[in-house]
Amino acid sequence: MNFLKLLNYVGKLHRGTLISVRHYTPRRALMYVPGDDIRKLSKAFTLNVDCITMDCEDGVALNKKETARNTIRNILDTEKNVVKRNYDRAVRVNPVTSEFCQCDLRAVLTAKYLPDTILLPKVDDKEQLKWFLDQVNSLIIERKEIIDLIIYVESAVGVINFYDNCKYAIELSQTGKISLAGVVFGSDDLCASIGITRSSDGAELLYARQKIVLISKAFNLQAIDMVHIDYKDLAGLKKYAEQGAQMGYTGKQVIHPDQIPIVQDAFLPSKRQVEWATGLLESFQEHQLKGKGAFVYKGNMIDMPTMKQAQNVMDIFKLTSSNV
Repeated sequence: MNFLKLLNYVGKLHRGTLISVRHYTPRRALMYVPGDDIRKLSKAFTLNVDCITMDCEDGVALNKKETARNTIRNILDTEKNVVKRNYDRAVRVNPVTSEFCQCDLRAVLTAKYLPDTILLPKVDDKEQLKWFLDQVNSLIIERKEIIDLIIYVESAVGVINFYDNCKYAIELSQTGKISLAGVVFGSDDLCASIGITRSSDGAELLYARQKIVLISKAFNLQAIDMVHIDYKDLAGLKKYAEQGAQMGYTGKQVIHPDQIPIVQDAFLPSKRQVEWATGLLESFQEHQLKGKGAFVYKGNMIDMPTMKQAQNVMDIFKLTSSNV
């Protein structure tokens, strides 16, 4: 079966499978664009990238914060880039501990069109999440939309409290207007928090990097890996992106258009993975129709965690293969 036929078959299989297909928004490359730079924003909207993050935080100087939020608000107030688009339109606000977060939220969440996703940096504890979610819910209580939330782990305290923070955010989102969808590993801020000296292989970050992806997957969240700040080092970027994908990360932060294709390819399931997952889901469906639970596939006893892994492969492939 060639790759194009396989893609068509995947669609038929998903429509017929007995496993429910949950909504999944690909964010293989999460690209930051300064909110005060209309030229860069305009260019970003023409790129083939999964997630465009209009930034109010680190990418914007202190004296440009108001300009950034107003520019983003103007974009959200127009229909341009709202319909017929294939990217996740996100906004990164300033952290709760800053003086800017409330103003960011008021500007962004009272726009004519809401962003798909809000990114909240530097989340350390449940009190910050409670304040943030209360603000969001109060601003969009009358609207029908549900916004995805992505939180950042960027400090020693944030790493320690990460499990409790995820659990708390999910509990609060059950009755609110925002849904926790993913987590970003903020490696550079974590280094500053701990006093880490970065090495070329990143070994000093291994514990935090693995803990974040482990807990993220425990809550069925996307995990966005650390940024590669040397944007000209494409070979190093490829190595780190492939390593992150092997560890279980679903995407990576990018800061330059040249990084996008390398990152998005690294987090796209291979033909071999897709064929494995397709066959496994088909076999599962056949056994379910016969009333059989456990079954053997290619010599291995299949359990639900394996089925979930296959479903994850198909979720990503199905939603990122429009350009195949």
